[in-house]
Amino acid sequence: MKILAHIYLFALVLSVNATFAANKVSGVPQKVEMEYQVTRNGQPFATVNERFVVENGRYTLESVTKGKGVYALFGKRVLTSEGEVTAEGLKPSHFEALQNNKKNQSADFDWAANTLTINNKGNVESVTLDKGAQDLASFAYQFMYAPVKGEDVAVSLTTGRNLRVYNYKVLERDAAVETPSAKYKTVHLINASTDPKDDKKELWLGAENYHLPVRIVLHDDTGATIDQVLSSVNVE
Repeated sequence: MKILAHIYLFALVLSVNATFAANKVSGVPQKVEMEYQVTRNGQPFATVNERFVVENGRYTLESVTKGKGVYALFGKRVLTSEGEVTAEGLKPSHFEALQNNKKNQSADFDWAANTLTINNKGNVESVTLDKGAQDLASFAYQFMYAPVKGEDVAVSLTTGRNLRVYNYKVLERDAAVETPSAKYKTVHLINASTDPKDDKKELWLGAENYHLPVRIVLHDDTGATIDQVLSSVNVE
């Protein structure tokens, strides 16, 4: 379960037939469907399917991870997030993480009271919300509304276990990433944490494609390298 959870710790205008690479930024999309292929130490590991929809000023998001081969024994992991779409971007109201249809973690955002209530396997606690806080599912899509401008990026994020700030820095702004279906110009971010206990994450965000992740790499505490690469996309 921890291995599948790691996939995500690291996380578009109209054309059904157009490819992601062919689209140019001219507004934020209302619907995004993406599929990623994931390897662990170079071997097939999992498939991630995501669906993000905006309707009547609110968004819904579902991310489903299914293991491949022996990793299929871990079952299916589903992340869901919902909330408002504001001038500053996504404002989550509720987040859930389920493993094999059993709720492991959830988080409720009370922006009026500035409080986040976390439920980690029945252990409930409330903490003070950070401005612009996101959840494990929504944070990648927030880049559509707040593209990377400077050289440092701070992301306040809840996994349903806690709320903490993750710091990244820009390593390269014109990094080329080639996938089986297309070649992308990306902004390459790396984890800026100096804590040796932290997993080392890298993100490649589509510079001309709404700043959504084209590739995510995680070097975890077991020494394994988990590589998540975009394989297909549909945007509207």
